[in-house]
Amino acid sequence: MQHLKQKVIAYYRQQVQDKEDAFRDMIAALTEDAANDAKGSAGDKHETALSMMHLEQEKLNAKLGEILSQKAVLSKLDADAVHKKVASGSLVKANGMYLFVSLALPKITVEGITVIALSPQSPLGAKLFGMEAGGSFEINGTKYIVEDIV
Repeated sequence: MQHLKQKVIAYYRQQVQDKEDAFRDMIAALTEDAANDAKGSAGDKHETALSMMHLEQEKLNAKLGEILSQKAVLSKLDADAVHKKVASGSLVKANGMYLFVSLALPKITVEGITVIALSPQSPLGAKLFGMEAGGSFEINGTKYIVEDIV
């Protein structure tokens, strides 16, 4: 299961890097469009277009900030660490599901195994945090048993 954890962390790091690259490209394209637009026209329509581009750029910069903070969290995770208790960066098998305790990220499939990434602040993440293999808890009437931790 250790190699699966390493692949999961590598996959999520790549996914976040790809998002960062895409947002940087969009911001660069908007900056270029605004520069070209500034050269070519004048008047109210021009001002409105520039304002819209500026707002869009602010939104993209905010999203980029979120992605960079995700990247920072992922970069701190040790893919080789083996945890006795569930901690940030743990890959947990519970009820036959694989849960990656780190950030709320999209569900992925690695080597045919579905992995759900969840934040330690989420209800499930909070219950899991600090648990040992063999531990159990209940959320919304569902009993969870921690089968394995890496």
